[in-house]
Amino acid sequence: MGCCGASRRTVLAASAGAALVAALPIPVAAQPNPLIALDLEIVTVTERGVVLTWTTFGLDAAGRPIPVPANSEVRLAPADSPREPITVYLDDTRTPYHYAEIDDLEPGRPYRFLAQSDGIRALPAPTLTTASPGAPESRGEFTTLPAPPGRLLHTIALANDVHYGETVSGIVIAGFPPGFQSDPPYPRFMLDALLDDARARDASLLLVAGDLTSEATADESRAVRAHLDTWGVLGTDYLVARGNHDRPHQGYPECTDCWGEHFLPRQHMTEHHLGDLRILGLDTSAPAASGGVIDRPQLDTLAHTLRADPDRPTLVFGHHPVTAESGRTNIGGPGFILDRATAIELQTLYQQAPGVFLHHSGHTHRTRRTRPDLPCDVEFLEVGAVKEYPGGYCLLRIYEGGYRVNFYKTRTEEARRWSSLTRGQYFGTAPDYLLGTIEDRNHAVTRDLSGL
Repeated sequence: MGCCGASRRTVLAASAGAALVAALPIPVAAQPNPLIALDLEIVTVTERGVVLTWTTFGLDAAGRPIPVPANSEVRLAPADSPREPITVYLDDTRTPYHYAEIDDLEPGRPYRFLAQSDGIRALPAPTLTTASPGAPESRGEFTTLPAPPGRLLHTIALANDVHYGETVSGIVIAGFPPGFQSDPPYPRFMLDALLDDARARDASLLLVAGDLTSEATADESRAVRAHLDTWGVLGTDYLVARGNHDRPHQGYPECTDCWGEHFLPRQHMTEHHLGDLRILGLDTSAPAASGGVIDRPQLDTLAHTLRADPDRPTLVFGHHPVTAESGRTNIGGPGFILDRATAIELQTLYQQAPGVFLHHSGHTHRTRRTRPDLPCDVEFLEVGAVKEYPGGYCLLRIYEGGYRVNFYKTRTEEARRWSSLTRGQYFGTAPDYLLGTIEDRNHAVTRDLSGL
């Protein structure tokens, strides 16, 4: 695996780890190959489980930091218990890229934990997201979510930003900042890891909210469609929306709208029913811009659909985020999201359709909830990219009495290695921008969905 920014990423990790060596429970200076366990993240917290990830580093003969295999162990105890944490997870499979999942916990209960490899405690990287005093990684404590009321009705995977065909990850504009590459190409194995993981977690429907391709060529569109077809049937088992990378491109010899020939025509709204749940997909792509638009005919179709049955529980997905808060907080600025006039009109429609409860978008490659601009009871959720750190998707579990959102990293060895490497994107600031808070990634909402 080659990467023009890899050395910077490992140097950042190792220098941060060296500064924290004194905090480790076992003195590593005496070891011939000092081990550092870093980048600890509590990725996922459900009502009965938790997922933790971290990476182990050592030094090569020249004193340079390199990923080093070690075992994985997690110790756990209820926070209100006087006993010391006990081992609840132990995997002697040696890897630098650790992924520990613990089940059978109690809903709504705080737990103390310790993650370690070969006796070396895993510590969060010195980023605001995980090392701030209130972060669960720095406190060594997390709280499981409350149990949602009622029966589980549907499990849906929310994904976006595959960028199939892309060869360099992490570039913002014109080759800057330095990016990351892999062999084989990362979009392929990250998409396969998504499909495997979502299937293993019993998702019955997959939503892909845009940027399926890098440049919407015929080869990219054909190949990503073939990969997705291993999941099931388009329009039945998986649904897609077009992103800005999937827009028609002038000058291609085979086709202008190659993506559309393999998926959907431009500015076409899709409607799908999963039982009594209505799912609406929006094409927010502009002809030649990174920002989003919805043309008048598609907006009118959406308005007619919502007004015909305003109380039906409805999930909407599209590529571009909607809210002004998203415009203020993403690195592309307000021009990177849905245009302001359309965003206000869309939220006005949601005010008049109380059945709409969640709007899923991608584009920013981060996991974040933002506040609506108008008073409406809709969650606006941006989901982290499939293709790069943190490398995953959200699982939406719908119950009679509400729903729960959880972000999962994909967990094949290739995916874990790539996600660990691409933490170094944007000169090492990717975790603070892309990961989101633990509440953004994992939350439960009480809402009457018993009609489903």
